[in-house]
Amino acid sequence: MELKGSEIIIKCLEKEGVDVIFGIPGGSVIPLFDKLYSSKVRVILTRHEQGAAHMADGYARASGKVGVCVATSGPGATNLTTGIATAYMDSVPLVAITGQVATHLVGNDAFQEADTTGITRPITKQNYLVTDVRELQDTIAKAFLLARTGRPGPVLIDIPVNIQNETCKFDPHKKNIEIRGYKPTLKGHPKQIRNACDLMLQAKKPILYAGGGIIISDASKELKKLAEKLNVPVTLTLMGIGAFPGDHKLFVGMPGMHGTQTANYAIQNSDLIIAVGVRFDDRVTGRLDKFAPHAKIIHIDIDPTSISKNVSAHIPIVGDCKVVLNQILECLKNKKIEANKTKDWLKKLDEIRKQKPLTYRKDSLLRPQFVVETLYNLTQGKNVIITTEVGQNQMWAEQFFVYREPRTFLTSGGLGTMGYGFPAAIGAKVARPDREVIDIAGDGSFQMNIQELATAKVNGIKVIVLILNNRYLGMVRQWQELFYGKRYSSVFLGDLKAREYWPDFKKVAESYGLIGLRVEKKKDVEPAIKEALKAKETCVIDFRIHEEENVSPMVPGGASLDQILELA
Repeated sequence: MELKGSEIIIKCLEKEGVDVIFGIPGGSVIPLFDKLYSSKVRVILTRHEQGAAHMADGYARASGKVGVCVATSGPGATNLTTGIATAYMDSVPLVAITGQVATHLVGNDAFQEADTTGITRPITKQNYLVTDVRELQDTIAKAFLLARTGRPGPVLIDIPVNIQNETCKFDPHKKNIEIRGYKPTLKGHPKQIRNACDLMLQAKKPILYAGGGIIISDASKELKKLAEKLNVPVTLTLMGIGAFPGDHKLFVGMPGMHGTQTANYAIQNSDLIIAVGVRFDDRVTGRLDKFAPHAKIIHIDIDPTSISKNVSAHIPIVGDCKVVLNQILECLKNKKIEANKTKDWLKKLDEIRKQKPLTYRKDSLLRPQFVVETLYNLTQGKNVIITTEVGQNQMWAEQFFVYREPRTFLTSGGLGTMGYGFPAAIGAKVARPDREVIDIAGDGSFQMNIQELATAKVNGIKVIVLILNNRYLGMVRQWQELFYGKRYSSVFLGDLKAREYWPDFKKVAESYGLIGLRVEKKKDVEPAIKEALKAKETCVIDFRIHEEENVSPMVPGGASLDQILELA
């Protein structure tokens, strides 16, 4: 059949199972939006392209499917870049479709022209500029294949406006595309599997260190089975939260800069680190030459470039986390596992957990940890997805809420993007309407995409925003307090001399036709959260928390994991 390029795009999206896209129209994508008008694909009109990218990202993380966002050429495409980079750093499957000026104008500084493929090349798994309508169908198929397979990531397709209007044959029965030279390794090398199992059986102080790769490959059950089989403690990176039950007796918390003292002690004193789906991020390792000085390292990852990039692996295993963990479990099936081999090790970690728990000061002040704890006590984490902004709110959301399932904690880990949490919550709610979706936000981050309140209102999407409002860019203020002599430079989000603060978040929410609440006392926290949970539409709660509350514990930048500051 002969179809226009714009129609081919929609046919391809439908073939890939896309049910919703997030975006904003503009001159170079009008032909596409004209065909979307009568399409079965749902279009959610956002108020900023960055919001569209984060919504597609939140949709992808909550569902495990590929998220799709659309923007016009020039500023529309450049506004997507922060969201694309966020997805790239966290290995999120995303396809971004951008319009481009007509092919005969490319390179001539035409109105709303930008070198979108050049700009996004460092932050995409692959990108394409389509200059022939006959290549469009295969290009879109390649984009989705790349986005969802191997180590997932964002792929961008830049489509000139004239290509959208040109016609060519479309084959609805075309077989799945293959990309020459692209075949991710899924199965671990048998010899490496055997060597890894031998090390696991010998270790007296092992630890399972797992990350986002577990969630991406749907390997949570295998991780739990291996931990229980070997009786090994488990620590999860920020991206891995939810991959192992947070209330399990073997879970020691998150490691790193704001990790638990138990997890950091376990890593520093272990004799074997079984690293699965992680990249040894600097926020986890601290000072590299002091990291895990006594440990041998087994590193499992589908991305060979991630293995030994930061920390050298004694046994590298390239493969999909789920497949490799099943290989390891099969290898261990007929092995004799020494009873009580890790008993003393676990006992020591349990002692540290009791001596150095995550805590905060219990007094009359409204503290952010109390807000997060209250939210957990009311929901028990059941049927709840938490998104976060970035900074102190992000760390408190991880520390004082218990996550038992994958895809229930969505946060910008690698890029650390302020303004991520609220649009991601909208995307997550679209993906999982059966879940209560709650953005734990900071007052600084929330304002970076506050305009998406209109998107929530117009589309009838209910999420809850809990603003931990300390009137500051809180994490920067914390660093200035600790390392810059309390010289609070450009961090108070109001009039510092008059001690006045704007905006009034309650009135802002109400101005969008939504529910706005303000809480200043501890006794009002529970009733406000209950009201938000019962509400039928988006609710914003402004919690006026203690201004100078710090995230604790903390490993200073450049320090080793055993150089911990206790700030609570």
